[in-house]
Amino acid sequence: MNTLLIKGCHILTMVEKERPWVGDILIADGRIAKLAPVIEASASTVLPAKDMVAMPGLVNAHNHASMSLLRAFSDDLKLMDWLDKKMLPAEARMTPEDVYWGTMLGIAEMIASGTTAFADMYVHMDAVAEAVRDSGIRASLTRGLIFLQDDGGRRMTEALDLIDKWSGAADGRITTMLGPHAPYTCPPQPLKEVVDLARSRRIPLHIHLAETREEVEKIREKYDQTPTEYLQELGTFHENHVLLAHAVHLSLEDIGRLRGMRGGVAHNPVSNLKLGCGIAPVAELLAQGVTVGLGTDGAGSATTLDMFAEIKAASWMQKLHYGDPTVLPAEQVLRMATIESARLLGIDHEVGTLATGKRADLILLDLKKPHLAPLHDLHSLVAYSATGADVDTTIVNGEVLMRDRKLQTISWEDVYRQATERAKRLVAGL
Repeated sequence: MNTLLIKGCHILTMVEKERPWVGDILIADGRIAKLAPVIEASASTVLPAKDMVAMPGLVNAHNHASMSLLRAFSDDLKLMDWLDKKMLPAEARMTPEDVYWGTMLGIAEMIASGTTAFADMYVHMDAVAEAVRDSGIRASLTRGLIFLQDDGGRRMTEALDLIDKWSGAADGRITTMLGPHAPYTCPPQPLKEVVDLARSRRIPLHIHLAETREEVEKIREKYDQTPTEYLQELGTFHENHVLLAHAVHLSLEDIGRLRGMRGGVAHNPVSNLKLGCGIAPVAELLAQGVTVGLGTDGAGSATTLDMFAEIKAASWMQKLHYGDPTVLPAEQVLRMATIESARLLGIDHEVGTLATGKRADLILLDLKKPHLAPLHDLHSLVAYSATGADVDTTIVNGEVLMRDRKLQTISWEDVYRQATERAKRLVAGL
């Protein structure tokens, strides 16, 4: 039995209302075997962790990882110019090999900044799955479905093949969803077919919703509905687990329509800020009992996949928006980045908190930094001062993916070389 004993760390379990404490964590066969003030046990590996914080790995609830190849390629543009003139032409050139190495670049960044699981929607998803398998990270994978042009059902075939081939693969680290892209790219008939299929096969849905005012106007002009009404009328929320990405432009009636839904909203504050999309009504969603997690969106828009940046932006934006510093306090926003995002991926029974029997997906933060001293309130320190660069160790399924800030399962030299060469070709002339 492979065992790992982490000694003497500050422990943030992220179990609701449980306060931080100092102790040891024993990991055996990929799961947390014991948490206690002191654990006297022999172990295959012992990690001294004095002056470190152990907490659940961050869960990135919405991403397009291989867009890392397009980082800082098209910043400071209006959304439609960014999409039509830069992103879509570059993405059209992507081969499966490009997607593999772009995903590996994104995964390397996520592991290095404390993310242990992510939800991804893109194309060439076999390549994404292979990168997840090879790197050791955890992921929920979705083939994006756009139905504006007839492709003979190719996208849908690829989506179902992904589910059949990869669900439960890589020692259970890979799960899958069905991914109709957005209301404005999915007309009623094909969208209803996907929604009904998801319900009959009990497959979760992952879809963008109301990211921009333009989307809301398009749906209003075409169907005389809000995007949320449109999804509701097609039965999207009926008995389906639905991961809604963005949900920026919601009316109070829309928020009421989401009350009681299975799944919830992946809030992407940095991308929404950078593209000028707006501020999502997180406080109102939470008040209605809607689960809200955090995601980065792709690095093509957000530029960074550091979830600690999302944690800060989410809390600060809500405080500013409502003029109330008590909104979205530190502990709550940390839960959004861990257990609440895990709920959106449907894996909260396995990860998202540190508890006996759960999968050993956790990170160690080094507190011996000028910006992390002194220690008064650990939740506040981690939420408002820590960055991804403070992550010393990243563990998924009990396997150490990074230690002393050195990647263990990924050759950074290979990833850097491949990503640099491929990115040049993708953007040439654009």
